[in-house]
Amino acid sequence: MSWIQVYDPLGAPWLSTAAAALPIVLLLVALGILEWRAHLAALAGLLAALAVSIFIFGMPIATAGATALYGAAYGFLPIGWIILNAVFLYNLTVETGQFEIVKSSVGRLSRDRRIQALLVAFSFGAFIEGASGFGTPVAICSALLIGLGFTPLYAAGLSLIANTAPVAFGAIGTPILTLAAVTGIPAHTLGMMAGRQLPFVSLIVPAWLVVTMSGWRGLRGVWPAVAVCGGTFALVQFGWSNFIGPELGRDPGCAIGDPNCRNPNCRDPARHVRRSRPRLDALAVS
Repeated sequence: MSWIQVYDPLGAPWLSTAAAALPIVLLLVALGILEWRAHLAALAGLLAALAVSIFIFGMPIATAGATALYGAAYGFLPIGWIILNAVFLYNLTVETGQFEIVKSSVGRLSRDRRIQALLVAFSFGAFIEGASGFGTPVAICSALLIGLGFTPLYAAGLSLIANTAPVAFGAIGTPILTLAAVTGIPAHTLGMMAGRQLPFVSLIVPAWLVVTMSGWRGLRGVWPAVAVCGGTFALVQFGWSNFIGPELGRDPGCAIGDPNCRNPNCRDPARHVRRSRPRLDALAVS
């Protein structure tokens, strides 16, 4: 059965937009305010989406049900499979003691918390985002930062801020490939356009990360590391997405930027960070 969606079924754009946003708003309210369990909040969002699509947008019941099943299947494969393997590898490194080796290696590279955040939250987090995505970078990088002495809330906030730059090419290019499948636009074309916009964000995010930790004075102390880390990531991301493809748009950039961002001469390591307090206003924005 063919069905053509009407984008303004209620005759008022703002009202139709509010109706379309209802399932997402309900999901966020259930998770963040009502503190429901994740599966219950997801079920409520699904039921709201089915109700809105059937009773407001006029989607046939069979089509709505098939769409829900297709979304669940796509969420399990490949998204769920990618996350499962990422968590399995993480648990394997913890059980074998390799995670402690990684943590101690990062700690030996620099005592400066700002450099540690650039190495772990931005560079290593971008690598994990490119390989698995879907929340695993924040979870793994937060665990690393906590092991280095960051408080849990602070570590999670910094990891969330750092994860804003690499998500477009996350999980081996899944967002780009999905958008290409939906729109019919070639994935390489979409990847090229994303790769031309995101380098500017990749330059801003490392600076924002350091400013969140220690303010503008702290940024002045490590600006060479910020410039090298963000610059190498941005340049390689631009070149790879434009000339090779979207599947690995970020992993080469973070692999190059990670070892380089620790070497520039930085003034007064850790002086500002040790005296600073977490910028919770910036963490909330993330």
